[in-house]
Parts: sequence; structure tokens; C-alpha cells
Amino acid sequence: MEKENMLAGKLYDPSDSELKKLSGRAHRLSKEYGDTPEEDTKRKQELLDALLPNKGEGCYLQAPVYFDYGVNTFVGDHFYANFNLTVLDSCPVHIGNDVMMGPNCSIVTPIHPMVAEERRTRKRENGEFFDLEYAAPITIGNDCWLASNVVLCAGVTIGDGCVIGAGSVVTRDIPPGSFAAGNPCRVIRKITEADSLRNKPAILADKKEEL
Repeated sequence: MEKENMLAGKLYDPSDSELKKLSGRAHRLSKEYGDTPEEDTKRKQELLDALLPNKGEGCYLQAPVYFDYGVNTFVGDHFYANFNLTVLDSCPVHIGNDVMMGPNCSIVTPIHPMVAEERRTRKRENGEFFDLEYAAPITIGNDCWLASNVVLCAGVTIGDGCVIGAGSVVTRDIPPGSFAAGNPCRVIRKITEADSLRNKPAILADKKEEL
């Protein structure tokens, strides 16, 4: 029941035995993935397959990584994340194809109540402590780049082809094809053909034909 409530965006108890088992598994897999040498590609792939069963082809996460459940994250093809990706996937997280993330990005679906007494720790008759929270899903479209230290807050959607500037805290939806940045994150402008590297010969070197 708590798992169903959690995935539906309703109040749930994260200390529920089923949820603790699922999160404990993800935490162990995250740690083992981080502790496994990069040269041991076979073992790292096995761990990533177990941690993220709902992923496409060509997914690589630079360790360390931190997932709360893993099974609630759905990843497309060719996803890359640099060091210290944190995903609190109490509600589903959907990541499209060809998405890149810089170091220290966080995807955070849980929400704690605003009213203090609703947020406080409670105590059961058996002496165990618990609290109540809820969550909202996060969606990242295809062909997005999130630069370093970006935080996605619960409930947001990033449209296809967006670039989110370093250090941004995204609290609202970002429309497709946007360059957005800031805290709180806001749309700066649309991404246009003027942004193409083909218009920047000093950067191109000998790679023009590869674009």
C-alpha cells in the first residue's frame, strides 16, 4: 500500500518494510558500482543493469552514483552522467534519449510538508519513529544537456533539446529548445542555428564533417 501511494504521488511512509527493502538494495548496488574499478567493465555493467533495469542502450554513469530506488527511473538510449549523480526516485523519473549531465546533478522527486507539525517525526506504539512525505514525477526530454550542479525539483518537466546552465535549481517546467539557467531557473532564450558550432570556426578544428 505504501509503495502504491508513493508512486501515485500520495502521502506515504518511507520506513515501510517493502520500501526499505527496495531502497536498501538500490543503496547497496550504488555503493558497489562506485567501489568497482572502471577497468572491470563487465562487473560495472552487471551492477548498472541490476540498479537500472529500465534503461536503453549506451548508458554510462561515472561513479559514484546515488539512487534511492533505481527501479523507478526510466532511461532512454545514450545517457551519460558525470560524477555524483543523485536520483531520489520516489516517483517515476523519465529521462529521454541522448541526455547528458555534468557532475553533481540531483533529480529529487520527494516533497516534505510545508506545515511544521505535518512534517514532524511521529512515534508508533512499538517505539519506532516515522514521518510522512509525498512525491511528484520528473521528466527530461530527448537531447538535453544539464550542466554541473543542476537540481531538478519534484514535478518538473524539461522539454526536448534544452540546455540547463550550471548551478541551476529548476522549480518549474522548461519548454523545448530552451537555454535556461539561474536559481530559480528561468528561460534565458531559445536555442537557434546561431548556436551551432559550424558558426564558430575557432572551435571546430578538423571536426566540421563530424557534426
